Amino acid sequence: MTLTELLRKRRSVRRFDGRGVSRELLETLLAEALTAPSSKNTRSTRFMVVENRETLERISRMRDFGSAFIAEAPCAVAVLGDSSLTDLWVDNCAISATVLQLAAEEHGLGSCWVHVNGRPHRKEEPDGLSAEEYLRGFLPVPDGCRVLCFVVLGYPEKVPAPHSERDDSDKIIWVG
Repeated sequence: MTLTELLRKRRSVRRFDGRGVSRELLETLLAEALTAPSSKNTRSTRFMVVENRETLERISRMRDFGSAFIAEAPCAVAVLGDSSLTDLWVDNCAISATVLQLAAEEHGLGSCWVHVNGRPHRKEEPDGLSAEEYLRGFLPVPDGCRVLCFVVLGYPEKVPAPHSERDDSDKIIWVG
């Protein structure tokens, strides 16, 4: 598959067919994601793999919007950034999470990014407990690390159609 085909094919997948993802495949995906570039080669991204059903259900309640589907997923990978290494941990994590999603697609898995950083646990209480604070209550997030997002992985229940061709020329600014 060419890069162009991979980019057009990748879609957010929130419904999975129930099959688990093998440890061998997860190790391959994570090794590929760890090749992502990082600011000054700080390699500040860390991954935490969660497969336990009860823990996935708890994670699904980190926000009261947009994360419920995690309860039915076979696997969720927390994308963590070591903020003691760089103030650009968010950027580094975002690049690594994107590479993880593309690697998953290449290997026949579906994925969905679920944001954590800066999101409230309860939408009606934006200044209350954050999603990250909720997660720290039961996940072993290492000292100095922050949680950017989860990349949820699994075999799609239904393979989504590729992105259709569209005119996005209004999103590009040419400076001559």
